[in-house]
This record gives sequence, C-alpha cells and structure tokens, in this order.
Amino acid sequence: MKKLVVIGAGGFAREVAWLVEDINAVNNEWELLGFIDENAANHGKVLNGFPVLGDFDAFYNKGSSEPIYAVCAVGNPRIKTSLVHKALEWGFKFTNLIHPTVLMSHFVKMGVGNIICAGNILTVNISLGSFIIINLNCTVGHDVVISDYSTLLPGVNVSGNTMLNTGCNIGTNVSIIQGISIGEWSTIGAGAVVVNNIPPCCTAVGVPAKPIKFHDEQIKL
Repeated sequence: MKKLVVIGAGGFAREVAWLVEDINAVNNEWELLGFIDENAANHGKVLNGFPVLGDFDAFYNKGSSEPIYAVCAVGNPRIKTSLVHKALEWGFKFTNLIHPTVLMSHFVKMGVGNIICAGNILTVNISLGSFIIINLNCTVGHDVVISDYSTLLPGVNVSGNTMLNTGCNIGTNVSIIQGISIGEWSTIGAGAVVVNNIPPCCTAVGVPAKPIKFHDEQIKL
C-alpha cells in the first residue's frame, strides 16, 4: 500500500478521508497516515480515526524512507495554491483521488493532485489541470477545460465547451451554460446561473451572474 497524507484538517479533509476508505474498499491502495495542518491548535487531534500529524516540518522531521503521496483538501483556491507549493518544496508526491462511483469516460485527461468526489459525471474530451477539487454530484460536459487550483462545490453543472481558468471557485449549485469562459481567480456565488463570460479576479453572483466586486492582483504561480 502507498502512504498518503491529506493536507488540511477541516470538514472537507474528513470527507476526503472517507473517500480514501471507499477507494480502499474496492482496491486496497492507500495507507492513510493522517492529516497535515499548519494550525498548531489541531496538532495531536484525532479526526474520524486519523491523527493530525503536525505541519510539514514536524511531519518530515519524524523521517520516512518511503515516498509520501498527498492531496490538498482545502477548497479555497488561493490558500490551496500556497499549501501545494509548500508541499512540493517538502518533496510530497501528489496523486489523484477519484471516488469509485464517478462516471468518467476514458477521453478525460488530467494532471495530478485532483480530488473527484462521489456522484460526479464527467463526459467526453474534458481536460482537467492539477490540484482541482470537484465536490459531490457535479456534472461536467463535453470539451470542458478546468485549469489548475479550481474548485467546484457540490451540485455544480458545467455545460459543454466551457473554460474555467486558473483558480476558479464555483459555488454550490451553480449552473454554467455552454461556451462560457470564467476568468482566473474568480468566484461564482452559490446558486448563480452563468450565461455570460466572467472577467478575472471578481466575485459574481445572481441569476444571471454578474460581478459585484473585484479582488486584488492575480497570484503568481
């Protein structure tokens, strides 16, 4: 079995631990060591049977001669980006976790560090980058491109030929019609219906979705 840690110790991290258990029930692949978290108040806690091992430094100071795989279970794309960069500097090797119930054609291409939760449907000719979270019960249509560090919260429907640029944060039950482009580091509020292109670095809400505020500069990757 390959050794795995989950970066983060929040609610979604506990859900990812459950996802790992479901994967192991079908194919006994992962030895989940526990959680890595930079919040010292969480160190030493046990979450649903798995320990919070410490931060990156504390964990690696314990020493390990075997490769350690990781996923980052933090939904906020900006925070996720920072944590992924730290994990890569410490030598973690990222993997993809895909729940056994996911329906996904063999025409889907993806990078590394992706988490695809239960109940999702990904159709054909889809391109996923790296460090993407697709939470419960989403649909992703044909020819969709989802770029690095993006997060789809539960119940998102992405229609065909849509482009989600780097670091998009798509809220619960958002619907995106075909052919739309959403700019990098933009957030779409829960329940929005996206029928027009969305510019970078903004928060858009409503039916139809419209930008209500713009954020600071883009993250340098």
